[in-house]
Amino acid sequence: MATLSFPTSRTGKPRVLKSRAAGKLLLLALFAAVLVPWAATRWPGAAWPHELTVDLSKPLADASNWIIDNRDSHPLFLYFFGYLSNAVVLSVRAVYLTLLAAGWAGVTAFAGLLAWRVAGVRLAAGTVAALLACGALGMWVPTMQTLALMVVAVLASVAVGAVLGLAAGLSGRLDRALRPVLDTMQVLPAFAYLLPVVLVFGIGVPAAALATVIYAAPPMARLTALGVRAADAGVMEAVESFGATFRQRLLTARLPLARKEIMLGVNQTIMMALSMVVIASMIGAGGLGDRVYQALASVDVGAALAAGIPIVLLAIALDRVTAAVGERLGSGSTSTAARPVAGWSTAAAVTAAVVLAGRLSDRLAWPDTWVADIAGPVNTVKDWMVDHLYSGVPVVGGTADWAARFTTWVLDPVRAGLQGLPWWGLLLIVAVAAWLIGTWRTALTAVLAMAAIGVLGVWTPSLDTLSQVLAAVAVTLVIGFATAVAAARSTRFERLLRPVLDVCQTMPQFVYLIPVVALFGVGRAPAAAAAVIYALPAVVRIISQGLRQVDPGALESARSLGATGAQQLRQVQLPLARRAVLLAVNQCVVLVLAVVVVGGLVGGGALGYNVVFGLAQGDLATGLVAGAAIVCLGLMLDRVTQPAERGARKGA
Repeated sequence: MATLSFPTSRTGKPRVLKSRAAGKLLLLALFAAVLVPWAATRWPGAAWPHELTVDLSKPLADASNWIIDNRDSHPLFLYFFGYLSNAVVLSVRAVYLTLLAAGWAGVTAFAGLLAWRVAGVRLAAGTVAALLACGALGMWVPTMQTLALMVVAVLASVAVGAVLGLAAGLSGRLDRALRPVLDTMQVLPAFAYLLPVVLVFGIGVPAAALATVIYAAPPMARLTALGVRAADAGVMEAVESFGATFRQRLLTARLPLARKEIMLGVNQTIMMALSMVVIASMIGAGGLGDRVYQALASVDVGAALAAGIPIVLLAIALDRVTAAVGERLGSGSTSTAARPVAGWSTAAAVTAAVVLAGRLSDRLAWPDTWVADIAGPVNTVKDWMVDHLYSGVPVVGGTADWAARFTTWVLDPVRAGLQGLPWWGLLLIVAVAAWLIGTWRTALTAVLAMAAIGVLGVWTPSLDTLSQVLAAVAVTLVIGFATAVAAARSTRFERLLRPVLDVCQTMPQFVYLIPVVALFGVGRAPAAAAAVIYALPAVVRIISQGLRQVDPGALESARSLGATGAQQLRQVQLPLARRAVLLAVNQCVVLVLAVVVVGGLVGGGALGYNVVFGLAQGDLATGLVAGAAIVCLGLMLDRVTQPAERGARKGA
């Protein structure tokens, strides 16, 4: 009688069972064979079972009503939130009035001299040029309003983040407890927490400043904790052997060793805070963000660009200066604090002289004759593009046709496919995808995050959002990969591409929506197009850098064997740059999700619309539930696209 046998390895085990991926799939298959028939019988249908949902509308509505009823009488609001609100208002007003009193020349001189002292002549010239461009665009006063809010919000974010990061760096238990909180703060869309902030503080600067602090503090906390934990053990032992106290070890060794990470945290906090100025304008922040938001409401591309360019210039200038300081501190060069005092006194004297000259000549405000109107020409170009590209283009069709075809051929089928899958089948797919590239903990986290969406009662709109994310990610990766390969192979193309990527990465999300809506109309396709433009720079940068860092010896060996360029890319560069490619996919998913949510303002629908509707109508239940679902969706996508470290895989 013949017996069935499997190919075996030297250890005697079937080879199929020795494969890690096959073993994971076998365990999941056994698990599904037990639970899927029971679940399909107990809760038939594709949609999430109503019996497994939790209705949070009543408790959230009760909380909203309690806040409204007690906002003017409860001691918590009168003696804590009231004082906090007044402090924010006074601080922002003081900074704003100081900037106006210094005048455009004084502010420009101060910024240029400060950049010169901390980052060098080249970056100082760039900083001066950026501020002069803000004035030339007619945006000097809005820029000062934004800077005033930025100064207060960044100082508060740095203080809060540094304290939390220091505590997390010194306590592993606190670090583990704080990590999910920081994850939630960073993934939760700004629209979702604008609503409770507005309920407590009302429309105005305090709510905008607090929302900015919530959004910008996590990077400072994370990087401070990383720097404190990564302090050289040998140095710490040497300091301790000299009998230094805990405070001395902290101030003389641990914090100085973490200064590069701390400075990087300051850099990231500034960038995050600046990216919030447009969103915060929806609750009364004013400044440049308010100009962009007003332009979005009227689909005025020229006005949006005139206000968006100063935001980009400020972001680039602040990023370059703070990054230069961080590199100097990390390389062990002489810090700015140790530079000759004479240089700082000279800079202060020059600034004071410029301010005094401006006040005596009564030329504090930016001259109207120096303003260049770019809104008109930009709108003229936009109108020409709409007239000639929106529809009626021979052969290829217009942009409106592209949007309609993308919706019909891509977005609708993907959404129908996801919503047609049984809920338990989608959970199983998430588990398989997450476990194949990670650990069982990764898979469990992804499945629980996806299940939480169903429990919240927003399963259908979440799958709609997921379909938009998947379609936009696919388009972004195709375009980004081709562009990154070209940039990695051509230094000249990479240099030409760099300023374009800088502008695209620092441009506010809302600015992308305006030309996209003008060219593609309103709907899900414009939201996906804006997401592609926003996520593309990060994908190109990460993949091109990974390809350029491939070992030259491996490439030379491939060339010596007669490999073509395509073979080198496919068989050498991509395998060696695998981590960079996976990181690019992960970042692409996160960035696309952020813009798809904002796309709720232009007809994107789904969770983005729920969040925007909740903010506009003061509906705490709708806004927060949709925001929580977005957090869960982002957590699931992060776990599915980010592989675990090899060391962690051993426990899988």
